[in-house]
Formats: sequence, C-alpha cells, structure tokens
Amino acid sequence: MTFFARHISTPINRAADEVYAFVSNPENLPQWAAGLSGSIRQAGDEWIADSPMGSVKVKFAAKNNFGILDHDVTLPSGETINNPMRVIPNNDGSEFVFTLYRHPGVSDEEFAADAKAIEHDLKTLKAILEA
Repeated sequence: MTFFARHISTPINRAADEVYAFVSNPENLPQWAAGLSGSIRQAGDEWIADSPMGSVKVKFAAKNNFGILDHDVTLPSGETINNPMRVIPNNDGSEFVFTLYRHPGVSDEEFAADAKAIEHDLKTLKAILEA
C-alpha cells in the first residue's frame, strides 16, 4: 500500500551544495524547522529534538553527493515517520523539495495543516539562505 504524497518545494537562490551543507547540519534545524525542532542535541549517534509532540529522535541519511536529506523521526509513541527531502540543482540556484506523506487516520484538515507548516518552514529556510 502506498500513501498519498504531496511534494512541497521552493526555489532557493543559493548553490545546491551550499543549501545541502546548511540543511544537512542538524544543529541548524531550530533556525528553520519550527514543526520539528525547538532545540536539538546529539546523544551518542542520535539526535534528540524538542518538538510540539515532545522529544523525538531524528536520524538523517548519511552525507552524500546527491542532495538527499531524508530523515526518520521517531515519535514518543515509538512510531517512525520517514520524511524524504532533496536539494536539486536549479540553474545557479537550487530547488528544495519535501515530500509529505498522508498516513492513515490523518484528516483532511490535519494534512492541510501539516502542508502549511512545511511551506512556512521552507519559506523560513529560503529567507535564511538568501539573506
């Protein structure tokens, strides 16, 4: 079974490798990802973020040359949510893409609210990187 997916993206007027370097550093999450991280700290080989849902574990894809920024978020319930993200070269700049999956039990209103929160985070990211 597959989930319905919505791809949320924004162009960023910075080179893809610069965007990747910023976003792939978990310590930068509190600057732009309000929905995930009020703060984040490393505990061994894991990252623990304080979120509106409580403390969550965040595991990022290994550093790579393909712009892949996927990360798994393990909720306090133990459920793990996969969040695909990519930085794609776009001429002299880049396109940042987040894939939002609609999981079973998520209402239309909740899904729309999640998408709106991600759009806000990406606007914040764009503003930081273009400043």
